[in-house]
Amino acid sequence: MAKAKSKLLIKRYASRRLYNTETSDYVTLDNIAGFIRDGRDVQIIDLKSGDDLTRQYLLQIIADHEGRGENVLPIDVLTDLVRSYTNDVQSVVPQFLAMSFEMLRDGQATAMEKISSPMATMPGFEAMQAQQQAFMQAMASGMGGNWGKPTADATPKTEETSGDDLDDIKRQLAELQSKLSKL
Repeated sequence: MAKAKSKLLIKRYASRRLYNTETSDYVTLDNIAGFIRDGRDVQIIDLKSGDDLTRQYLLQIIADHEGRGENVLPIDVLTDLVRSYTNDVQSVVPQFLAMSFEMLRDGQATAMEKISSPMATMPGFEAMQAQQQAFMQAMASGMGGNWGKPTADATPKTEETSGDDLDDIKRQLAELQSKLSKL
């Protein structure tokens, strides 16, 4: 558990190769993005100068994703970000963005807690919970696409379930999803 909370140190060599000090191997930007999606904090240091290059590489990861068509940031937000760099007055944008993302993370955690406690005994809850977790994972990673589509393993399959019971469970699941979307 302590390892998941510790900062992963990546060293950049003069050749611009990135070295994972934990596993003693070279990594790519995609590897670093994966570490971050898995909840790790990453720090990237230039080996020769000792400069912290983390911000530069995180921006590069975002630019690569946006360039591949994985658009998470709306044009208006990007425009406002550019404007915030040209504004002479001390910008409130960094504080606003930090607070917004903190509220998003807190909201996701609260939603998952509310979903999992009182409804756990309802039929079809496991399937709904699997879809909700997939949605939250997609939101957290910024990669959408399959949010509304159930996964193959999202529907529990049992031999005792008759066709009528399965239809009833599907109807209840659809009603629950509708109520959740209204929240």
